[in-house]
Amino acid sequence: MATPTPNPAPDTGSFREEMLWQQLKTVRDPEIPVDIVNLGLVYSATVTALPDGGQRIEVKMTLTAPGCSMSDVIKAEVEWKLASLPEVREVHVDVVFDPPWNPGMMSEAAKLHLGFDSDYGASPSIPGDFKIIG
Repeated sequence: MATPTPNPAPDTGSFREEMLWQQLKTVRDPEIPVDIVNLGLVYSATVTALPDGGQRIEVKMTLTAPGCSMSDVIKAEVEWKLASLPEVREVHVDVVFDPPWNPGMMSEAAKLHLGFDSDYGASPSIPGDFKIIG
């Protein structure tokens, strides 16, 4: 397996939370040509200051399917890219499946890129919200 191409920190200087999101947007699911943020796979990303002045990043994310064969690769890439940010001393990525991912979690841009309508994956309407006109 190839080692991921180094992705330098998006900016030099002090750590800023926007750098975290810029880095996450460079991680793609190898089977889908969209980054994990726009796919809706990142549920949360928090930054905590460490006593030594560094930063700890905790990411809670999911995958498009629980049996994804690339889960270890995606998780490792997220850890590696976030660890490359200035002042980051610790990175913890927790892959969860609750709530389960669904296509409605994708951004509008991701849906358009993949050729889906903007309402693809949206929750179905409640029965009774429509009328049949005959």
